[in-house]
Amino acid sequence: MRRRHFIGLLIAQAACVRAPQPALARAARYLWKQQAGDGGWHSHTYGLLRSGQSLTPFVLDALLEVPGNLFPLPSIQVDRAIAFIRRNTQSDGSLGTADPGIPDYPNYSTALAVLALCRAGRAGWVQPMVDYLRRQQFTEQNGWTRSHPAYGAWGMGGGVRTPPDTGHVDLSMTRHVLEALRAAAVPEADPVFERAGVYLERCQNLAGQEPGTGHSPDGGFFFSTTEFDTNKAGHDGQRFRSYGTTTADGILALLATGRKVGDAGVVAAQRWLMARHHDMAVPGFIGEAYQRWPRGLAFYYAAASTRAFQSLKLDASTGVIDGLLRTERADGSWANPENLVKEDDPLIATPFAIRALVAASGVDH
Repeated sequence: MRRRHFIGLLIAQAACVRAPQPALARAARYLWKQQAGDGGWHSHTYGLLRSGQSLTPFVLDALLEVPGNLFPLPSIQVDRAIAFIRRNTQSDGSLGTADPGIPDYPNYSTALAVLALCRAGRAGWVQPMVDYLRRQQFTEQNGWTRSHPAYGAWGMGGGVRTPPDTGHVDLSMTRHVLEALRAAAVPEADPVFERAGVYLERCQNLAGQEPGTGHSPDGGFFFSTTEFDTNKAGHDGQRFRSYGTTTADGILALLATGRKVGDAGVVAAQRWLMARHHDMAVPGFIGEAYQRWPRGLAFYYAAASTRAFQSLKLDASTGVIDGLLRTERADGSWANPENLVKEDDPLIATPFAIRALVAASGVDH
């Protein structure tokens, strides 16, 4: 009886590995159908995302990850998407600033464009974008010193920020810029990564941090050292609580700076995540006031956690795959019932789901 049960488990696990492939093909077909005549993807849910400047590289980069044997890459549509990105990139290298009065997440947009262009084999076009992202870092070049909580990070982008005005600064934007710089072959020894490491250490709850700095020594990460209300899991007295999306981001950001899998900070964050991870529900939220967040961040967490596990060579994403396969809609899209971070827009949730399935299933691409 036990042997039959064991064999059944093995069959179920094998099926789980295979199952993401048709889901990925359906998702790719859905997203390519949503491409507009101008080559971009434009939100029909959120006005801020209607310009397509941030959505287009976000969607394109996810689609470029889908293996060609599952859904052949439509080269003409890829070229149209890249033409849209180049057409909307400004002379300073920024994407997301076509309308100065309504910025469309410029640092996200530009970093995602670098990632997409490099993945598409067009890395020769990214240098102005890389230069723009370098200028956006909170360092001495813009008057920031290492004593400032935002030092080494990236904010929303647009006009260069000088002290004391940080604007919005967080770990997610910093992670995506760091990954873009690595994709663009910025050398690991470049000072940009060491400076970013200062910010990452301040966002991690590590033992030995000074009292009163917002750190509890559990090894996880929180969202921002400057935007206190955006630390979505709240705080315990003066200590910001770690939570799943930020801890996955923290692992990926540390690795992007050149930290190794065995580095103490990476190991501490890995332990936090592995001890709490189960499925798409984001861990780390305590108390009734925070209970929408585990669902509201589900697709971002699916993508970030599976990528972190993949980078750490850990097999811990079965629950995420199962959750995504259960919730894919008939047309190949996903949408979150919660609208806390715009995941109710299928053009947000579906690319996250694609990234998660690719990373978690280990399909070749």
